[in-house]
Amino acid sequence: MIRKTIKKEIKELFRDGRVRISIFIVLLLLGVAVWISSRQYQNTNQDYAAARLSEREVWDNQGEKNPHSAAHYGTYAFKPKYPLSLVDQGVDKYAGTSIFLEAHKRNEAQFSAATDQTGLSRFGDLTPDFILLFIMPLFIVLLGYNSFTKERELGTHSLLKSAGARGWKIVLGKWIALFLPVLAITTSLLLLAGIVLSNLPDYGVFQWSSLVAMGLVYLLYYAVFTNLVLWVSHWAKRSGISLVVSLSLWIVACLAAPKAASNIAEARHPYPTRQEFAANVLKDKEAGLDGHNPWNKEAKLLEEQVLAEHGVDSLHQLPFNFNAYRMQKGEEHEAEVYFKQYNYLKEQYQKQSGTYRSLALLSPFLPARFLSMGIAHTDYATHWDFSDAAENYRIATQKFLNDNTAQNTKYGERGYKASADFWKQLPAFDYDPPCLDKVLENNSSNLMILGMWTVLSFILLFISTKKI
Repeated sequence: MIRKTIKKEIKELFRDGRVRISIFIVLLLLGVAVWISSRQYQNTNQDYAAARLSEREVWDNQGEKNPHSAAHYGTYAFKPKYPLSLVDQGVDKYAGTSIFLEAHKRNEAQFSAATDQTGLSRFGDLTPDFILLFIMPLFIVLLGYNSFTKERELGTHSLLKSAGARGWKIVLGKWIALFLPVLAITTSLLLLAGIVLSNLPDYGVFQWSSLVAMGLVYLLYYAVFTNLVLWVSHWAKRSGISLVVSLSLWIVACLAAPKAASNIAEARHPYPTRQEFAANVLKDKEAGLDGHNPWNKEAKLLEEQVLAEHGVDSLHQLPFNFNAYRMQKGEEHEAEVYFKQYNYLKEQYQKQSGTYRSLALLSPFLPARFLSMGIAHTDYATHWDFSDAAENYRIATQKFLNDNTAQNTKYGERGYKASADFWKQLPAFDYDPPCLDKVLENNSSNLMILGMWTVLSFILLFISTKKI
C-alpha cells in the first residue's frame, strides 16, 4: 500500500502542469543563485588574497623606522571568505571584511558589502540560503496543500477506506511522495555546491562533513513543513482552505516570527549607542594608566613599583627604556578596557540569542537559520571570534614593537630606528574558525529545538490521521 500510494502521488504531482513549472522555476533559481554566489565567492577571495599580500608587503618594507611610529602606522587583519558562505552568506554582508590594527585603539570591522549597495538591495538578494529557507517551504506548501483534501473532493477517500487501507500507510506514502522532490532538489543543490567548492582554489578548508551537516539541518526543516502541510490538508475540508491556512503558516514561520523575534530581542537587550560606547571606553581609559603621560597617577605608581623591583633609585639605572615599558603597560590597560566593553556587547548578543532560542518554539525557521549560518561560519559568533583574534594580534603586535624599543634604547634616548629587516620578524595574522564539532556544541540548543519541532510535528501528523 505504501509503494502504491507513493507511485500514485508522484504521478499526480508530475501530471499537474503547475507542479512541473514550479519545479523548473525552483531549479532555475537555485542554479542562478549558485552561479552568482560562486562568482562572488571567487571574486571576494581573490580580493582577500591580493589585499593580504599587498598589506604584508607594505609592512615588511617600511625600512628603518621608529617602532612606535610603526605602531601608529598600523596594519590590517582581513577576514577570509569561508567555503560554505557560497550556500549561506549569513551576516557577512553586514559585518565588515577588515579591521585596522593600530596603537591605543580597537577598531571595528569595516567595508561591509551592504554599504556599497543601492536601495534596490532592500528587495533581497538571490542567494542559495534565500531559496533554501524561504522558497523551498513555500514549494512544499504548493505541492502538498491538497494531499488529503483532493481525496475527499474526488471521492477517492471512500474508496481507500472501503479497500481496507490502513491510515498510517496512506500517510507515510503521501509523506514520502511529497518529500522526495524536496529531497532531490536539496541534494542536487548541495552536491552542485560541493562540486563547485571542490574545484575552486583553496581559500579555506572545505569539508564535505560540514556540507552534509548543513544538508541534514535543511532536511529536518523541510520535514517539519511537510508534516504541518499534510496535517493542515487532513484537517481542512476544502483545498482552498488548506492552501490559505498553509500559506498563513509559511508567512508566520518564515516572515513574521523571525522579525518579531528580532524586535523583541533588541527591545529586551539593546546595544549601547555608538556615542555611549565611546564615552564608556574613554571613562575607563582615563581611570587607568596612560602610557604617554609620565605624570599620570597610575604611571607614577608604576614607576615606583619598577624602581623598587630592580633596587634602583633612578630610571636611568634600569636595564631597559622605561618609557617604552610604560607605553606597553598603557597598551595592556587600554586592551583590558576594550575587552571589558566589547565583552558587554557580546553579553548583549548572547542574551539576544537566548531570546531567539526561547522564541524558536514559535517557528522552525529560527533554529534552522542559526544552525545554517553557524556551520557556514557566517554567523555573528564567528565574527566575534574573528574580532577577538584580531584584537589579540593587535596587542601582540604592540608588545612586539614596544619590547624592541625598551630593549634597544635607554631612558630619555630619542631618535631610535629599528632595522629594515625587523618588521619581517612579526608573524602574519592568521585566523582559523571554530571546527564543526565546536559549532554544533555551541548550537546544541538550536539542534534540540529543531529536533523537537521534527518529532512533535510527526506525532501531530500521525495521531491526527490515524483514523483515516
